[in-house]
Amino acid sequence: MKFNSADYVESEGGLQYHIQCKRGDVARYVLLPGDPDRVPVISSLWDEAREVAYHREYRTHTGKYKGVPISTTSTGIGAPSAVIALEELARIDADTFIRVGSTGAIQENIGIGDLVISSGAVRLEGTSKQYVRTEYPAVAHYETVLALVEAAESLGYKYHVGITASTDSFYLGQGRHGFRGYTQSFSREILHDLRRAKVLNFEMEAAALFTVASVYGLRAGSIAVVFANRITDEFEVVSQEPVARVASEAVCILHEWDEEKSRRGKKYFYPGMVKR
Repeated sequence: MKFNSADYVESEGGLQYHIQCKRGDVARYVLLPGDPDRVPVISSLWDEAREVAYHREYRTHTGKYKGVPISTTSTGIGAPSAVIALEELARIDADTFIRVGSTGAIQENIGIGDLVISSGAVRLEGTSKQYVRTEYPAVAHYETVLALVEAAESLGYKYHVGITASTDSFYLGQGRHGFRGYTQSFSREILHDLRRAKVLNFEMEAAALFTVASVYGLRAGSIAVVFANRITDEFEVVSQEPVARVASEAVCILHEWDEEKSRRGKKYFYPGMVKR
């Protein structure tokens, strides 16, 4: 396959190098799970879906949910590959991204199977630092947060809203021991320091997605289902259907708001704009 340049890596046919998608393959609204196997779990809830591409860790399905065009692309584990997906999806006209993942809670009141909607994130990963200085905040777009809250409420799922910590390491970066019990003083303290600061959970992608989306003027949000609680020492892989349903429903809500903004000639959504 021949590419147009080594700087802007797009094939002569318009395919993006990693995700192997081109304009017209994806909707403006894209759900971003990590695991490629979560893509069919998500798209099975839609009215219709088709597989567009599957290359490396990037698996993409596009379809419709309640009549709204929607896509989902897996990103693999961690911020570097997640931001590659965001970069390439944005270049083929996607502008709204919702991470759909799993997470470990660090607050005692958050149960296994609960949902965590991130309003912002602690930038403990390295990818976002390649884009902007560390003082720049990792903030979810307020419309995605509101849409996820409304979707979770309408579907009756238990959820929490707050700050997430995104790390590059599943082990020491989240306060776990490494091989043969290896640890460092910062690793032993990080969980408790963040817990005292009212951070809700650990995961590995949200901070970078929020930061880069904000830099580019795009919308990003994140919702994750709790597999572990580090304080109560519980770990269970539970159904991912609730988090997939909430994210898909949030896309419908965002679509409705976007249509109303367009009708009124408004740039920003505000709650009094629509009544559901």
